Amino acid sequence: MIDLTQHHLFDGGMGTMLQAGGLEAGQCPEKLNLTAPERIFAVHQAYIRAGADILTANTFGASRRKLGEDPAACIAAGVRLAREAAGEDAYVALDVGPLGGMLEPYGDMTFQDAYEQFAEIMDAGAGADLVLIETMSDLLEAKAALLAAKERTGLPVFVTMTFGEDGRTFLGVDPATAAVTLTSLGADAVGLNCSLGPKEMGPSLEAMAAATHLP
Repeated sequence: MIDLTQHHLFDGGMGTMLQAGGLEAGQCPEKLNLTAPERIFAVHQAYIRAGADILTANTFGASRRKLGEDPAACIAAGVRLAREAAGEDAYVALDVGPLGGMLEPYGDMTFQDAYEQFAEIMDAGAGADLVLIETMSDLLEAKAALLAAKERTGLPVFVTMTFGEDGRTFLGVDPATAAVTLTSLGADAVGLNCSLGPKEMGPSLEAMAAATHLP
C-alpha cells in the first residue's frame, strides 16, 4: 500500500512522449496498449530511469464514450504494462480522465451514466496501487468518478482539477470549493494539473491546500 505520508514523484505526460515518437494527430494513445505495447512500455521505462516512483497507466481516455467500445481490455493492458515496468521499485496509478462530454444541464450525460462509465473503468483497472482522477473541469463529473473509485476499489484516490487564468474551473468552481467537496467525498489527496504553468498555478494550489487537511 502506498504511504501517503511520504513524498512521491509521478511520471510526466504520456501523450507528449508518444507524439515525440511519431504518434499522429487523431490517433488514440490508449489503443496502443493493445496494438503497440512495446511503445507504451518504453515510455514507462524512461520515466523509471528518470526517477519516478509512480507510473501512470496509459488509460487516461480509456472510457466507453471515448473509445466507442468496451474499454476493459485496453485498461487491463495499460495497467499490466505499467506494472511490468514498475517492478518492485514503483507504484502504478490507474489514470482516469474526463469522459469527453458534458453532464446535464450543460450536455447530454446524466450523472448516473457518468458514474456507470467510471465504474466500468474501475472494475477493469485491477492491479493498480491507486486511482488518479485527473484534469477534471467539472466538479460533478469528478464526484461521479470519485464515488465510483471509492465504491468499486479499495485503493487510495487522488483527484486533480484544472483551473483557468481566472482561478476557476471551466464551470466556475473555485479551488477552495473543489478541495472541500473532494475532501468530504473521501478523496485521499487533491491537487491541480494542466491548463496553466507552475507559476500561474501557485495561487490556486495555495487556496486548495488551505481548504483541506489532505496531501
